[in-house]
Amino acid sequence: MNHEWNDSQPIYRQIRDRVVAMILEGSLAEGDPLPSVRTVAAESRINHLTVLKAYQQLVDEGIVEARRGLGMFVNTGARALLTRDERDRFLNEEWPRIRATIDRLGLDVEHLLSTPQKSHNKRRP
Repeated sequence: MNHEWNDSQPIYRQIRDRVVAMILEGSLAEGDPLPSVRTVAAESRINHLTVLKAYQQLVDEGIVEARRGLGMFVNTGARALLTRDERDRFLNEEWPRIRATIDRLGLDVEHLLSTPQKSHNKRRP
């Protein structure tokens, strides 16, 4: 896990989001154990209760399960659940802002989707 934190949201939330990203990217598969609370706390130099709070949020969301004496494990169906939730969040929160920017700048969505990425990065004189 990346150990750099930003001030825009609580650290426990950033840990939760990093675990979610690991599941969505496939570095944590269904049934895989999460890094131990103590390991994450020691490597990140944060309080173990902060890591525990992040993991508990994942348990509450049904993404991971706690196995007494064994640790936390990614639930079956977690990736599908997260993908659905992330799509909904994108469509309801991010896309409206992106669409408004596209409209404000007078950009054509079809042109944006068909244009190679590198052409958008060119600076104009």
